[in-house]
Amino acid sequence: MAEKHTVTGYAAFVDFMKTFSSDKIINILFSGEKVDGKSWCPDCNDADPFIDDALKQFGDNTVFIFVDVGDRTTWKDMKNPFRLDKDTHLSVIPTLIRWKNPQRLEGEQLCKPELLQMFFTEED
Repeated sequence: MAEKHTVTGYAAFVDFMKTFSSDKIINILFSGEKVDGKSWCPDCNDADPFIDDALKQFGDNTVFIFVDVGDRTTWKDMKNPFRLDKDTHLSVIPTLIRWKNPQRLEGEQLCKPELLQMFFTEED
């Protein structure tokens, strides 16, 4: 089972990543803010069950960090720091990345079990 963490907002994400270290593979999911377990982002809600299922099957020896990018207004701002950060460079949510590696799945790709399997089983 994956080790899981949740971070809310850009400043908290930067602080968390500065101090976080692990020998495990670090995977990060960027998604819209959730209220009562549901995101304002329909694509994020569509992807959630596929990601959860993939984590159950392939999440061993990984760290999974869920990052809340904020509410709709915050995310839609083209100067949103998640969009400008060279390590995240987000253009859509949901986005799943392998930290400091090229592996990346975006949007509808996260609803495809075969792509998630490749993402989680591919070595760095």
